[in-house]
Amino acid sequence: MPRSSATPVPPVSALLRRYDDPGEPLSCVPVTQGLLNRGYRLSTTHGAYFLKQHLDAPTADRATIVRQHRATQRLHALGVPVAPPLPDAEGETVAEIDGRCYALHPWVDGRHRAGAQLSEAGSRRLGALLGLVHTCLEQVMEPHGDHRHHSADPEDTFRLIDRLLVLARARRPRDAFDELAEHRLLERRRLLADHAHRRPPPASAGGWVHGDFHPLNLLYRGAEPAAIIDWDRLGVQPRAEEAVRAAAIFFVQPAGGLELEKVRAYARAYRRAAGADPAELAAAVHRVWWERLNDFWILRWRYQLHDSRADPQFPAASALAVWWTREYEAVRDAFAG
Repeated sequence: MPRSSATPVPPVSALLRRYDDPGEPLSCVPVTQGLLNRGYRLSTTHGAYFLKQHLDAPTADRATIVRQHRATQRLHALGVPVAPPLPDAEGETVAEIDGRCYALHPWVDGRHRAGAQLSEAGSRRLGALLGLVHTCLEQVMEPHGDHRHHSADPEDTFRLIDRLLVLARARRPRDAFDELAEHRLLERRRLLADHAHRRPPPASAGGWVHGDFHPLNLLYRGAEPAAIIDWDRLGVQPRAEEAVRAAAIFFVQPAGGLELEKVRAYARAYRRAAGADPAELAAAVHRVWWERLNDFWILRWRYQLHDSRADPQFPAASALAVWWTREYEAVRDAFAG
């Protein structure tokens, strides 16, 4: 569930006491990116750290966090660029203070790079990196059962559209966002009616995935990836779907199209690194396209949860569903060709 915008000061002194000689605290500054948890740049007399407060209810329990930490430690040993947590004096990586879970990571100097900032060679590196993540996770995580992932039911989506339309039309004062939201909701209802027969069948989970692979969770030094961060959504999903979802975020343009030549370079490198065949990517394209066609999470945050932090993502994300429907064959060919 989205959190409020207020950012309280974490219990820095109590946390640092758990570590062997971490230095005296100098400053603790919130990191602005990120929607689900809280992060801080913690500076001490011995250097800089990333302090993470785990808040997102589905992933904030100690056992889940420990599993994430163990995964990143093992991935680091295999050469995957990650920033595993620092163990405290007792060897623990999760600190529970006043009922909240915290973790201390090394600070990674780097920049986020969207697809527009990546060359075709950089796009290939990105695809190869995600393929490496998937193959290495297969080595370090426990075997998983084969369970089914069901696609969205368009009848449920029609009902959600109707609820969101009522809320968007009732918004006061009404602004340009509300006008765009109403336009996109009506447009999406027509698209869904036209394409409801194309609902994909359930998919079998393919393996362990990062779960949230996008530009804000990848830091670069120059042209090279320095660290994949925020492993909160680590889980079992169809692997190729993560590859498609990531590309749809990295390579989306402001008007809603995808940079298909970069997508093609990225997807070919991913398929080689992950051992995925074109048919697997084509099926993933269809499922993620359907997911986008039925997805209104940004509007649900705004109108049902009264949280507008994701609003800036809506213009491009909502245009992408329309563009992708129109250019379906070209998108599939870019991923699977």
